[in-house]
Amino acid sequence: MKKLIDEFIYYLAVERGLAKNTIMSYQLDLIGYLEFCRSYGLSSLEQADRNTVMSYLFQLQLTGCSPATVSRHLAATRSFYKYLVSEDTITKDPTTELEFPKLTKKLPRVLTLAEMELLLGQPLLSEPIGIRDKAMLELLYATGLRVSELVSLNMEHVNLESGFIRCFGKGAKERIVPLGDVAARYLKEYLIRGRSKLKTSSSDISTLFFNQRGRRLTRQGCWKIIKKYALKANIDKEITPHTFRHSFATHLLENGADLRSVQEMLGHEDISTTQIYTHLTKQRLKEVYNRSHPRA
Repeated sequence: MKKLIDEFIYYLAVERGLAKNTIMSYQLDLIGYLEFCRSYGLSSLEQADRNTVMSYLFQLQLTGCSPATVSRHLAATRSFYKYLVSEDTITKDPTTELEFPKLTKKLPRVLTLAEMELLLGQPLLSEPIGIRDKAMLELLYATGLRVSELVSLNMEHVNLESGFIRCFGKGAKERIVPLGDVAARYLKEYLIRGRSKLKTSSSDISTLFFNQRGRRLTRQGCWKIIKKYALKANIDKEITPHTFRHSFATHLLENGADLRSVQEMLGHEDISTTQIYTHLTKQRLKEVYNRSHPRA
């Protein structure tokens, strides 16, 4: 049975081109399902039926998994069975009539414009690290990049003259995102006064953002930098690199951007993923109304 999972993972990577983190999640979820089937006394996936999958999902709930996690496990299992049926490895799919758990969509946490300005003003521009951090924070807010996309940027991906950057999102899908004048100015400052001081003789010269050892900045490194400045700014909110992405989308919509353009800039395949930000802007309008209208 393990061999079938390996073949499916290869299919996801090569034929469907899914992101590395997504593939890893599928693999871990399916290994968990496989172990459950074995503990259930099954010697092949053909023996599993609807009750087997339901028992597996119920066990996940008993161990404290959230509805979102259970839903993710079901999605992985369903995709796996669909693949096995298409390859004529098995004849029936036990997941066809199973429904996903109902999920309550959590509204993303965003910063107000004032909070964002405060956070962006924290790096000290008197030292190379501060110049790098300023450019990095401004770029995150100006483009809505995922942190993985940010740290993967190379020099050739940035075009300061035209004011665009080229990035590669989930599944290595390329998109072009406007840079904005402020982010372009600080990025240019970093290229002139910061990057050369951080680069070493052993550095990969294509890398855009270096850490203090002259290596490519990591996602964990970026997260720590943002946390440091959030504490320094005394903002009483949990702030992560994704907070910049949420704030980018919300502030655009609040200022009149259309949903399709925001979807394209964020690299969302499905516009329903982008629509959560419209719920957020509506909630904010309601808060402003309740705070301001004498009859609210």
